[in-house]
Amino acid sequence: MPLYVVATPIGNLQDLTARAREILSTCDGVVAEDTRHSEKLLRHLGVRKALHSLPAFDEQARADGILSRLASGASLALVTDAGTPAVSDPGSILVRKAVAQGIPVIPVPGPSAAIAAVSVSGFPETRFHFAGFLPRKQKTRGEMLGELRALRSQLVFYESPQRLGETLRELHGALGDRTALVARELTKVHEELARGTLSELATRFAGETRGEIVIVVSGAGVPEAADPAELEQEVRDRLARGERPKGIAEALGPAHGKREVYQLALRLQEESD
Repeated sequence: MPLYVVATPIGNLQDLTARAREILSTCDGVVAEDTRHSEKLLRHLGVRKALHSLPAFDEQARADGILSRLASGASLALVTDAGTPAVSDPGSILVRKAVAQGIPVIPVPGPSAAIAAVSVSGFPETRFHFAGFLPRKQKTRGEMLGELRALRSQLVFYESPQRLGETLRELHGALGDRTALVARELTKVHEELARGTLSELATRFAGETRGEIVIVVSGAGVPEAADPAELEQEVRDRLARGERPKGIAEALGPAHGKREVYQLALRLQEESD
């Protein structure tokens, strides 16, 4: 009956843990992001199992059928193409529904691209914030970066190779020219750990890039005392762009105090009306 959440290698097959091998060998079936990909891993292990497909685009619809198998007594192992399921990968909906139904959900930890990248970042912050993939909509993406700007912890992002250069430029514009690490193809033959400022890395990866990407950005430094005139001008500019006081307070609040920014935005809005 348990649902095992099994981390699989992000590149090097030797990173599969002995416990993961045991679970994949003894469970009743494997729930996979892509059955073709997972079948190769099972073949490497010399294991034959029933495979149940759970792609990201159809997870909501297929979760109930998998839950029925679990409820009937089957033990299933959830895997994705690489790394830990439900971390910017399919699986979170299935896990949430299983927990709600009282089905045991058991982690079988192992490889994670985010943890691997943070472990070699060399940044002084002992905490990190995992942001995953940035939203595709520009407005939503900007709001998220506004929220992250004041965090004094490492910021960890996943990105596709096609968008890497553009994302590095956006991070530079939103966060300032901080030091960062681009970890590409971790544990694979062409592994690359590129270090530098965001502007340097944006130039370096301006062209065609391949592989799986993790970006780690150093955290915000100790905030300096805010210049009231600069804050007021920032709020005026945002109001002029059509942003609402509540949204401005959400974006600038972490650095300047949400209530103070909101009151300032309301006052400046009234003055301009």
